[in-house]
Amino acid sequence: MKRAGLLLIAVAPVATVAVYFLGGDSDKGGSGAGQKAPGTHRPYDDDKSAAEIKADDELIADLPPGLAAPAKKDLAQQLIASAENSTLKWREQYGYIEDIDDDHGYTAGIIGFCTGTHDLLTLVERYTKDHPDNGLARYLPALRKVDGSDSHEGLDPGFTKAWKTEADEPAFRKAQNSARDRIYFDPAVRLAKLDGLGTLGQFIYYDAMVLHGPGTGPRGFYGLREAALKEANTPAQGGKEKAYLDIFLDIRRAAMKSEKAHRDTTRVDTAQRQFLYDGNLSLKTPLTWKVYGETFRVP
Repeated sequence: MKRAGLLLIAVAPVATVAVYFLGGDSDKGGSGAGQKAPGTHRPYDDDKSAAEIKADDELIADLPPGLAAPAKKDLAQQLIASAENSTLKWREQYGYIEDIDDDHGYTAGIIGFCTGTHDLLTLVERYTKDHPDNGLARYLPALRKVDGSDSHEGLDPGFTKAWKTEADEPAFRKAQNSARDRIYFDPAVRLAKLDGLGTLGQFIYYDAMVLHGPGTGPRGFYGLREAALKEANTPAQGGKEKAYLDIFLDIRRAAMKSEKAHRDTTRVDTAQRQFLYDGNLSLKTPLTWKVYGETFRVP
């Protein structure tokens, strides 16, 4: 079952990626024209010198790979796909596209890029730069026009077919992987490591980055982290990892409950929180979890 934007009685809801890019405090989010493209800015580095950032890089290089290890990264994608698409087969989602009525236009691909939240536009722009004759290039003027809205103007009726067709191209799949890493995975894992979090904590940050987007507002990822820091210290600050993550999940859960498309919080309650309470801070397999009442297992 694909993502569902609204909770329906007697129907298992499936969450969507609701992206709030930098400064996005509104329900619609989006960075809009003229703003910094997603993935090119790390708010937590704003007050750091080049020497301090270099020291962070060296610290991370000396740490275990954690969620960045190939097997763990694949596990992370399976966990994400279970919540986003009710499947573990995340590699079958490159061609996924639909409007789930969450005010973000079309949601598409392996991580839920949206026509209304700038990440899909950035993906197609970068892809077109390297592959100018691709089947999505002709929609760039329309994508720029609808960016920041839920409009389909200039996209219907051919855009969804063009997306699915292009998703058969290995180069476009690679482009989706690169955008996922640049915008979501790499920043989340980097910050989690700097906060002293293990593999589970790195995944909790990554999933929050995917669902809430890299925004600094109260419902964006960085805003959620700032709220958590007001209540608890990270392990890097001398705090207890489990206690900090428990508070982060509390704050994230409250943010999800405030949005109509995310009111089902089982991806937190019966998955991430379960792993945390089991003491599985390394995210070791086998894993069993539930999302929207459906049970998933990784041996």
